[in-house]
Amino acid sequence: VQLRASGGGLVQPGGSLRLSCVTSGFNFDYYAIGWFRQAPGKEREGVACISSSADDNTYYTDSVKGRFSISKDNVRRTVYLQMNNLKPEDTADYLCNVDSYWGRGTQVTVSS
Repeated sequence: VQLRASGGGLVQPGGSLRLSCVTSGFNFDYYAIGWFRQAPGKEREGVACISSSADDNTYYTDSVKGRFSISKDNVRRTVYLQMNNLKPEDTADYLCNVDSYWGRGTQVTVSS
């Protein structure tokens, strides 16, 4: 199983970023896939999750509801996290997860 996250960067408050997680090595249609984040000195936090392709339900932590959107492309085996109206408290390393597998994170920094 491989999970490759990308799309992070430095953005001003109120800005947007789209993260991508390209996957391989498992049946993409059968598993829920999630985005997590970890800021320095803080515990890893679940940000958003999209269920298997059977229903494609989405779930968000309260602090990102209305600002972040998770989606996926079954052909490209890629999960996206669209992040709008970013805040300094969104600064963290963002990682994608499926089952017990974690990819290397992509750093998001929100600062003026």
